[in-house]
Amino acid sequence: MKLQNYINGQLVEPVAGQYIDNYNPATGEVYSCIPDSDEQDVELAVKAAQAAFTAWANTTAEKRGRILMRIADLIDQNLDRLAEAESIDNGKPLKLAKTVDIPRASSNMRFYGTAIQHFASEAHYMEGTEAINYTVRHPHGVAGCISPWNLPLYLFTWKIAPALAAGNCVVAKPSEVTPMTAYLLSEICMEAGLPAGVLNIVHGYGHKVGAAIVSHPKVPVISFTGGTTTGKSIAATAAPMFKKLSLELGGKNPNIIFADCDFDNALYTSVHSSFANQGQICLCGSRIFIERPLYDKFKEAFVEKVKALTVGDPLEDGTKVGAVVSEQHMQKVLSYIELAKEEGGTILAGGHQVQVEGRCAKGWFIAPTIIEGLSAECRTNTEEIFGPVVTLIPFDAEEEVIEYANCTAYGLSATIWTQNLTRAHRVAHQLHSGIVWINTWLLRDLRTPFGGMKSSGVGREGGFEALRFFTEPQNVCVKL
Repeated sequence: MKLQNYINGQLVEPVAGQYIDNYNPATGEVYSCIPDSDEQDVELAVKAAQAAFTAWANTTAEKRGRILMRIADLIDQNLDRLAEAESIDNGKPLKLAKTVDIPRASSNMRFYGTAIQHFASEAHYMEGTEAINYTVRHPHGVAGCISPWNLPLYLFTWKIAPALAAGNCVVAKPSEVTPMTAYLLSEICMEAGLPAGVLNIVHGYGHKVGAAIVSHPKVPVISFTGGTTTGKSIAATAAPMFKKLSLELGGKNPNIIFADCDFDNALYTSVHSSFANQGQICLCGSRIFIERPLYDKFKEAFVEKVKALTVGDPLEDGTKVGAVVSEQHMQKVLSYIELAKEEGGTILAGGHQVQVEGRCAKGWFIAPTIIEGLSAECRTNTEEIFGPVVTLIPFDAEEEVIEYANCTAYGLSATIWTQNLTRAHRVAHQLHSGIVWINTWLLRDLRTPFGGMKSSGVGREGGFEALRFFTEPQNVCVKL
């Protein structure tokens, strides 16, 4: 199967006629190919977006919202097809795609389809001067949206929905590793009646397509989710061009478990927060800190539950852990497990590649891995692995665990488990994390700001924060 770019309302071949093999991670085999696009395709997409911008920006918020709602409805109607495509393309369990990824993509479109109608302007009356200031928010024009491979349609729609709702036209690049659901979204947008040129999807490599979008002088705003190294490169290109940037980057998230926690809830959720999507979620808790009186009990129960997780065919119902996204990524994760051993870590579970029988015999699977005996400052505990690997570290004092939690360059999310409400708030306020969950994990309200501190990114997504990002405020002062 050959995927196509979506430019100016049509599915088109790449200008250069070149394609990239697309692999099924569970089988290790090529099952489709995607456009190996370049700056020529990006130029066509930008021109189409520019041509469509005036009419789209002048379309009422209500009408723009209705089209986004129609896209959401079609995503719901195609749930099974999209979920299976996501599972095959990414390697994640089908159940996860069906219950999390695709419903969230629909929610993104629906949320912003309605939110734009409640996005109000501000006015300020100046007493004594007898003047009124009011603020108008204008769409930027063409927005560049670049999304990652771990939650393909989930995060793709998370970017394009607010950009479109605010009246921008979009040139978007999904990951070349997981392009399938973005391609299927192209077909959905055509069926939904999205005007030609409003959304353009260009497939291909980051160093070609992504770089061309970032450097294009007619794309004034860039939203990127991905690795911190790539984020630095994007910032270096965009900053001298005075582009508006939102960068949601890596994470090395602490999961802090105090001895007074709800043990069963903390245990169950920690298994999930460690290994959901094979640990390939930027919000996964990869460093688990356990208060010493609870350490042995938690460790024993955690290891038992993790060893019971079924690693296997993502399309089978009983599978809890699917394939990692690519062979290259598998080798990266395995190399970090070897590094952990060199740094003195002890493997309590996993630590190896898994051979799955049947059609998945050549797939890229890693056993969920637990490591203890490492210092909080070692490379294994400070560098992002982004796979099914977690470390266990005991702590004695609150101040100690706060120092451990904050000792990495990242600051995306954190989780705290305690029944002491005062301590929960006290610790949360001292963590250098953009998102803190207390006695839960990944409980998301789309109205709240989402993003990280330090090397985990710049700016915030979500709620009205995203609509502010994708618009330019203009103050108008009227002397009465």
